[in-house]
Amino acid sequence: MLHTIFQYLNEGFNKNKHPLYKERLTLLRKLKKSIIDNQADLYIAATKDFGQRSETETQIIEILPCIQSIDYSIKHLKKWMKPESRHTSWLYLPGINHIFYQPKGVIGIIVPWNYPIFLSLGPLIAALSAGNYCMIKMSEFTPNTNKVIKHIIDTTLKNKVAIVEGEIDVAIEFSQLPFAHLLYTGSTQVGKSVMAAASKNLTPVTLELGGKSPLVITEDIDIQSVAQKIIFGKLTNAGQTCIGIDYLLLPKNKLNDCIESIQAAFNIFYQDQTTFNEYTSILNQRHLARLTHYIDEAKNKGAKIIRCENVLFNTETSLENRLMPLTLIVDAPLDCLVWQEEIFGPILPIHCVDNLDQAIEFINERPHPLAIYLFSNDKHAHYKIKTQTHSGGICINDSLLHVAQDDLPFGGIGPSGMGSYHAIEGFKTFSHAKSIHKKWRFSSSILAYPQHRHGLLKRILNYILN
Repeated sequence: MLHTIFQYLNEGFNKNKHPLYKERLTLLRKLKKSIIDNQADLYIAATKDFGQRSETETQIIEILPCIQSIDYSIKHLKKWMKPESRHTSWLYLPGINHIFYQPKGVIGIIVPWNYPIFLSLGPLIAALSAGNYCMIKMSEFTPNTNKVIKHIIDTTLKNKVAIVEGEIDVAIEFSQLPFAHLLYTGSTQVGKSVMAAASKNLTPVTLELGGKSPLVITEDIDIQSVAQKIIFGKLTNAGQTCIGIDYLLLPKNKLNDCIESIQAAFNIFYQDQTTFNEYTSILNQRHLARLTHYIDEAKNKGAKIIRCENVLFNTETSLENRLMPLTLIVDAPLDCLVWQEEIFGPILPIHCVDNLDQAIEFINERPHPLAIYLFSNDKHAHYKIKTQTHSGGICINDSLLHVAQDDLPFGGIGPSGMGSYHAIEGFKTFSHAKSIHKKWRFSSSILAYPQHRHGLLKRILNYILN
């Protein structure tokens, strides 16, 4: 079945290998209108899939980035599509060089469950801008959202984009299709399997993975003033975010202030029923059990466990709805799972360091993260984090917002990913940069023909090589 869908899309692409600017513009505008027209259904669907997720949360973290991405692509698409001039050496004059960006073909997109709207439509926007057709594998854990996404696609892009669903067997078959390019978002371990499957077809891949993204706080920062930024970076989507703050590094003398400030900020964020309703559920019981196991293991190994609970999170209703409060873990041994695995939930391990150099050493001893967060007013600290660490991106004095910037690429490095998209990088990821050298009637290559090699060419070679 998947192969049949792929063949249909591939045949369609082969009939129009380079859609014109106006065609691409029309598709992007139709997609934008359909997202806006169906946004109420998307809010309802996301809430059903998660158990509790507010309309506003879905608007901020999923719908808004999609609309902004479409608007940005529409604004810049004509410029992106123009051939890019390149230098031509005097040896090859008269002639010109340029890069022609050509659609690759049928793009495969594998979507995770945590941001099913943005992480399906975001890559699709980039692929459509580049002139491609797409086949999208949605997560089996978000059936309600999948249904609305499928409706959006079927009513606007039916002959150019296909939505497929299914469990692990479908995902395996999907990654084995001979796509022109394959983008996978999810865990590092599964990413390795996807890349191995794609390699059999020599399919290029973009891997958007995750990892343990640290937050570093330096001595000059008043933690009380940044505590709400920490809560936002940790608890958006209940921490089920690939670039979410995974752990905290700070000076030892700031530990008590940090704990008190984060607890206070948590209670400001979730102080009544209205704000409590803004909190997102853990996706399912399996993930809730995984997170609970992390806490229990750390506690059994001697760590200090601090739950940021209040009356709202102490009810039976909150437990039934998988609403897990923020839990701080202090002094957990480094062999605990909270230090070994990507947490992907509302748990924040805290590790004390003597200085910034020690924080950098701690980060560099671990796989490259998708993001690094730094709270510091010291420009030297900014420079050291930029130059002495590797990560997909850096956000200084705020959290999460670097991924929302229109003109910045998004992607990881090493264990946190391969390749990038968003902005012009997305257009280029899904395009083939075709090199073109163009001449007219006369060609300077005549000088290299055997019968002419002992004349002018010899003098040119002597001039360059001596």
